[in-house]
Amino acid sequence: MANYTLKKVDSFIITGFDHLQNQKLLGFLILITYMLILIGNGINLCIISTNRHLQKPMYILICNLAVVDIMFSSTCSTTMISVLLAKIKTVSYYSCISRTYFYHLGDFTECMALTLMAIDRLIAIRLPLRYHSIVTNSRTFLFIFVTWLAGFAVIGFVISIADSVPYCQPVIRYVFCNYASMIRAACVNPEPYFFITAIISLGPICGQFPFILCTYAVLAYSVTKLSNNSSRKQMISTCSSHLIVLLSYYAPKLVSILLTRIGVELNLTDRNAIFIVASLVSPLINPTIYCTRTKEIRKRLADVFLHKKNSTKSNQIK
Repeated sequence: MANYTLKKVDSFIITGFDHLQNQKLLGFLILITYMLILIGNGINLCIISTNRHLQKPMYILICNLAVVDIMFSSTCSTTMISVLLAKIKTVSYYSCISRTYFYHLGDFTECMALTLMAIDRLIAIRLPLRYHSIVTNSRTFLFIFVTWLAGFAVIGFVISIADSVPYCQPVIRYVFCNYASMIRAACVNPEPYFFITAIISLGPICGQFPFILCTYAVLAYSVTKLSNNSSRKQMISTCSSHLIVLLSYYAPKLVSILLTRIGVELNLTDRNAIFIVASLVSPLINPTIYCTRTKEIRKRLADVFLHKKNSTKSNQIK
């Protein structure tokens, strides 16, 4: 600490993986996961954007979630892959702070995207006759734009705090750049700076998460009132898909909060593990869920593969 006091830090060294022995194995796992995330979300984006029949509010929201997942996972995965596989541990200050910005922007907008999807399903089931007049493509785009605008503003404020503090050690003990890792590397008492982000995170954890759970409780009640078995099965399938996506995003955050509240002290390795799971599991599960459990996307995907297969057979016959 004394060696770097009052000196400008122009780069950071990522040391979160230094204690691990099988670094390449973990690096390959993260690389494979990241490639699957890109492929899965890319498929969703391509199928929905190229099919006019799928350009509806629900699928526009799925596209928004896919874009968020790609951004969210890319900001942390690229750092971890370069550290574990390429052995490049040094990241410049401006690269680190920009990655921090887009990482937390992805986290914020993912929470907002899940909220919009829950509201969309609530209106679709509770007000089916008025759904198409209430939820239009233009309104969906408007709400998505507002959530991104709010994300740019809120995360911009948070990053301006991280950019204003003095740094006296070029070492980040976490596995990638984020707000916590940068504040820990600064020459300040971190508690007041963590208090600011804790207040901001109260909205998603204490506001939006209970709200989304309430919407799905209402949906579950509405499903039990349906007399048509096929409609009931379809609604159950849709709601269960959304719930899986919701839990994959919130579960790591809730586990971390609950363990802290009951007095379990998380060491650096535990925190890094939670960061990795929170950053990669949700973006990996989301496209898988929507590809396999959304009938229209599954049908379109099957048509593409069957068309390619038939084309290959006809070429062989010729």
